[in-house]
Amino acid sequence: MIIAMKSGAPTEEIERLCQEMTSRGFTPEKIVGSHKVVIGLVGETRSLDPDAIQDASPWIEKVLRVEKPFKRVSREFHHGEASEVKVPTPNGVITIGEHHPVVVVAGPCSVENEAMIIETALRVKAAGASFLRGGAYKPRTSPYDFQGHGESGLELLAAAREASGLGIITEVMDAADLDKIAAVADVVQVGARNMQNFSLLKRVGAQDKPVLLKRGMAATIDDWLMAAEYVMSEGNTNVILCERGIRTFDRQYLRNTIDLAVIPVLRTLTHLPIMIDPSHGTGWSSYVPSMAKAAIAAGTDSLMIEVHPNPSKALSDGPQSLTPDQFDQLMKELSVFGHAMGRWLEPISEDSHTSLMA
Repeated sequence: MIIAMKSGAPTEEIERLCQEMTSRGFTPEKIVGSHKVVIGLVGETRSLDPDAIQDASPWIEKVLRVEKPFKRVSREFHHGEASEVKVPTPNGVITIGEHHPVVVVAGPCSVENEAMIIETALRVKAAGASFLRGGAYKPRTSPYDFQGHGESGLELLAAAREASGLGIITEVMDAADLDKIAAVADVVQVGARNMQNFSLLKRVGAQDKPVLLKRGMAATIDDWLMAAEYVMSEGNTNVILCERGIRTFDRQYLRNTIDLAVIPVLRTLTHLPIMIDPSHGTGWSSYVPSMAKAAIAAGTDSLMIEVHPNPSKALSDGPQSLTPDQFDQLMKELSVFGHAMGRWLEPISEDSHTSLMA
C-alpha cells in the first residue's frame, strides 16, 4: 500500500504518519519525489481500510493498494516516477536513469591478463564508455571452459580502474566471494544463471554497492522483477535491470533472442533503470551495432557491449565481441541516435553523421 502526500505536506505530519504506521506493525518507507512524498507501507496491509487512512490526515492526497507481487520494485511504490542509480567512480559520479544520458558499459567477457584488460579499458574510455565490464569469476556452460582467474582477476580489474578511471562492473557467483568483489567493483553484477539464486540475492541486497541484475535465460518479466524485489527487500534500492536475451526456439542464427519490447513494458511496471546487452542478446558481433541503435531508439538507459583487442583469440565469447576500432565507430554512430532521443552528451561526430547518411 502507498500513501501519497499532497505537495507541500509538512515534514512533521509525514513523520507522524510514519510513526503511527510503525506502531501498527508496518514498515513505512519514504520516497521523496521532485514535488511530493510517498510513504510505502511494507507488511500485511490487506486488513487496512484505505478510506480510514485517507481520513487520518488532511495532507494525504490518496491511498492506493499495490496489487503487484513486487512492491518496492513497482512504479507505483516510487510515486509513479523513475528512479536513478548514482555510482561514484574515479571520474566522478555516473548517473543511470530514464532522464539522463545513455551510459555505456564496455569490455571483455573475462579478464585474461593485465596488458589486455588495461589496453581495453583505455580504448573504451577514449571512445566514451563510463564503465569497464570484465569477469574475474565466470559461469560457463561447460566445466572445461575457462572459468576466469578469480581473485587475481579482481586485482587486474583494480589495475585497469587505476589506469583508466573507469568504474568497474563484475559478476559475483558465490556469496563467499562477495566482500572481495565489492571491494573492487563499483557495481556488483548478478548474472543470468544466478537470477533466482535467492540466498545470493539477499546477500547482494544487504551490501551497499549498486546491483546489476541480468534477466535469466528463461525468466518471465515477473520472475525478473521478483528477483529485484529480493535484492531491494534487504535494503539495497540501487538496482539496474539488464536484458541480455532469452532462449527461444530458434538457436540456429542467434545465441539468444533479445527482447527490446521489454523496455516499454518495464517503463509501465517499474521505476528501476534499464540496461540492454546486445552482445549476449545476439551472440554475433555483426548484429551488435543494429541492436544497440534499436535499444537507444526504444529508450534504454544504458548499454553493455563486449569489446576485446583480439576477439578470435578471446578465452570466452569472442564471436560476439567488437574490436576496439569497431567500438570506436559504433560509439560515433550511437551518438547520432542518442542525440535524436535527447539522451547523449558528447557532440555528434562528423564521421558518424556522414557514414549514417551515406
